Amino acid sequence: MNKKLIKKFNRQAETYDRLREKQFQKKWREKLIGEARGHVLELAVGAGGNFPFYRLEEIHTITAVDFSPEMLGKAEEAAQHYHLPVKFIESDIEELAFEKQQFDTVVSTLSFCGYSNPVRILENVSTWCKPHGQVLLLEHGISSNLFASTLQRALNPLAVKTVGCHQNRNIMELLNRSPLEIQKAEHHWLDVFHLIWATPRKE
Repeated sequence: MNKKLIKKFNRQAETYDRLREKQFQKKWREKLIGEARGHVLELAVGAGGNFPFYRLEEIHTITAVDFSPEMLGKAEEAAQHYHLPVKFIESDIEELAFEKQQFDTVVSTLSFCGYSNPVRILENVSTWCKPHGQVLLLEHGISSNLFASTLQRALNPLAVKTVGCHQNRNIMELLNRSPLEIQKAEHHWLDVFHLIWATPRKE
């Protein structure tokens, strides 16, 4: 587990908490998270940025995971505020282990930029999700625009060093290499941001 990175996210917890309902991705999260149902797993929950957008009547439980204890503390406060049934786990996502086919919905927002092996995480997500469940993703990656992608590649070493964020990942290509089947996708801001509705691929 990257202790330096955990400290950086711990220091940002207060900021993430203040921006929960003022974030620029609000309309995207609302569209995506509003479709979560049943027993939900949320990866890299942060300070609970998605909590305002869950539909309480559709949720049985939310298992929320993050490696930052300060972020989890803010997320716990948010869960109480929105009356959500959340179980919190402090763990690196890459070290998680769950039973197969445990969750009806798996949620990830802006976390796949940080994993050392994102395809492996997608494989785990497919395993943890029920066969008729759903995977809801809001992720960012390399732009299809030449100017924007050139800038992203130039800034990538600094972003990785400071916040562990890879700017140059091709999210759609990663998904195509995974055992997930894309049902619907939206692409925004010169294809930097992606909203993805997926399911475990039928064997």
